[in-house]
Amino acid sequence: MSEITPFRGLRYDPERVELANVLVPPYDVVTPRERALYWDRDPHNAIRLELTRDPDEEATTDYASVAETLAAWRSAGVLRRDDAPGFYVLRQRFTAPGGEELERIGFFAALHLEDYAKRIVRPHERTMSGPKADRLKMLRATRANLSPIFLLYEDRGLELAGVLESAFAGGSVSARDDAGTLQELAPLSDPAAVAKLRDFLAPRPLVIADGHHRYETAIDYRDERRAAEPGAGDAPWEHTLVYLANAHAPGSLLLPIHRVIRKGPAPTDAAWRERLPGWEQTACEIPDGDAIPELLARHLTPLADRHAFAADDGAGSLRVFQRPARSGDPLGVKVVHDEVIEGVFGLDEAAVREGAVAFPKSTAEAARAVREGRGAVALYLNPLTADDVFAITGAGEVLPQKSTFFFPKLPSGLVFRSLEEGAEGAGGA
Repeated sequence: MSEITPFRGLRYDPERVELANVLVPPYDVVTPRERALYWDRDPHNAIRLELTRDPDEEATTDYASVAETLAAWRSAGVLRRDDAPGFYVLRQRFTAPGGEELERIGFFAALHLEDYAKRIVRPHERTMSGPKADRLKMLRATRANLSPIFLLYEDRGLELAGVLESAFAGGSVSARDDAGTLQELAPLSDPAAVAKLRDFLAPRPLVIADGHHRYETAIDYRDERRAAEPGAGDAPWEHTLVYLANAHAPGSLLLPIHRVIRKGPAPTDAAWRERLPGWEQTACEIPDGDAIPELLARHLTPLADRHAFAADDGAGSLRVFQRPARSGDPLGVKVVHDEVIEGVFGLDEAAVREGAVAFPKSTAEAARAVREGRGAVALYLNPLTADDVFAITGAGEVLPQKSTFFFPKLPSGLVFRSLEEGAEGAGGA
């Protein structure tokens, strides 16, 4: 069963810091240039609890300086630990890439760690060893969960919506981040509300939307501590900090992650036809890179019930490919990897892992890459659905890396969780 527990959050004191100045995107999407920007923005910016200032220092650091910073901020009262345990409800109001104004509500909790084999917490993509080793160093040094793991649950009837909304009646803190998202956080400690959330999720599996490396790192750290302190029981390291959101709620936005083949040459018309037998091809003119989102909405989005993608080599023409989905086919993103990235370009999974394919954050970035010589061909995809993600994880399968982009991202700095003091739910970690 899924076991979530209230915890005593470690949070910025709004009397001492401006929350908007200390929030930072997830550590794994911060660019080197952004790292310096956040580091210099405020001496208490959460980037200082996530990353070294110089990316080159990461390989050798043991993150002892981060542990010292965390302790100093707590001692000075910049970070304060809430008196009572609770869940923390987050309302995010944001503008979608298509211009719609949306709202997503989820909540932070301490989740009892479960091995994947139990099928309670389910991954949807593979991980790499490098990021896990780095985050394990951080967890050992700080003994704190500094970044939440983003999990999805299914609540098609929106049974929890009213419970989550009720948290804001008791007051909240808010800040607008650099992406324009309004982040509003409210603690929820009412016993009946806490019980409702726990009871609803208990029989349901959870799917990792973002944070696979952090979850597996938490498992590794748990196992280390079990070995070092056998018989410790339900210790704080048996849990980790998570954010939970309903995959079917309004505002749960799942975007595609496009692919850019880094090196050419781009296939000719004849090569496309030869290497993709059974696929239909149409083409339209691209007046400029800014027109691509509208062209995709017109020519690719309507093909969501088929295997489809669009190819752009920067030469002024958008090729749109499609074929019927056959019984037994994997999801579309896997078909693109098998039949296009490997079948057309000859790039197997090892080549992808070694960097032959880039995964831009947006359509615009993919279009710029091929027009600025940083890529040979951009491959634009339709997004997966929540049903796709739950179906693939329910079958015990995983997707190619960077198959999903749950929008908006969760910032770091809203709430942290210490592993050093007491038991969950009893006023502890």
